[in-house]
Amino acid sequence: MTLHLAGERELLEGMLDVQRTEIAGLLDDLDDDEARRRLVPSLTTPLGLVKHATFVEKVWFHSRVAGVPRGEVGIPDTVDESFVLDPSDTVASVREAYAAACEGSRRIAATHGLDDEYPWHHGPVSLRFIYAHMIQELARHAGHGDILVEQIVAGRGDA
Repeated sequence: MTLHLAGERELLEGMLDVQRTEIAGLLDDLDDDEARRRLVPSLTTPLGLVKHATFVEKVWFHSRVAGVPRGEVGIPDTVDESFVLDPSDTVASVREAYAAACEGSRRIAATHGLDDEYPWHHGPVSLRFIYAHMIQELARHAGHGDILVEQIVAGRGDA
């Protein structure tokens, strides 16, 4: 079934997977140095965006939906820390971690209903809300990443 004819759940899952693919695609054709390149004052880099997206998957699905404490999930305490790159982070390792997080999120979500509720600091949220929030967040970051990648690729001619 195509997304424009899908039911609600299939539509949400499909749209989220489109954005997951966009995020992972930020690292296509970048080497490790390029993927780490900072072009803005914040910690936002292509590699950092994908690492942050891994964090977001784990916060919402692995911790909130699955109910596993954040410490056990192995994620940083703050959003800013989720962009920090370790010396061992590479395009391959970050891409692999992101793919694994997304697959785990799909497995977790598949066992819950759209109306199931989960704790959030603003009050309970449904799985439906989590899907919509994730689509929004990943789309925004994919756009940030597209601009950074475009600048990196354009800068290759200047080297």
